[in-house]
Amino acid sequence: MNIYFACSITGGRQDEPVYKQIVAALQADGHIVPTALLAGSEVIELEMIVDPVAVYLRDTGWIEDCDLLVAEVSTPSHGVGYEIGYALSLEKRVLCLYRAGVPVSKMITGNRDPYLTIQEYTDANQAVLQLRTYLDHVNT
Repeated sequence: MNIYFACSITGGRQDEPVYKQIVAALQADGHIVPTALLAGSEVIELEMIVDPVAVYLRDTGWIEDCDLLVAEVSTPSHGVGYEIGYALSLEKRVLCLYRAGVPVSKMITGNRDPYLTIQEYTDANQAVLQLRTYLDHVNT
């Protein structure tokens, strides 16, 4: 599958180890992840030199081409929220994962869109397990 991975960049990077583990698992399972670079530490420097219009066009194009959007939503992010809404408007499946005990925007948790799934995890290993279980369900 072509999977768009969304995570906070400018909003905070405290969950970067989880981002890396999610992307590594997706790639290990043979999925295409055009946004894999978002999981790495170098993303902040790279994003600072890219024109905002280029980022918007690139990212919306990737969302249009993806089969599924996976978002780690523990750290609030305007961009991730926009990406989720954009994907849902295109009737793309969206899986939102978040760390247990972290408050998540009610615009996400209150959304009853049938294409949206929200799951809590306790650690990166559980996040990957939930992701793989979700993908198994979607692929059947």
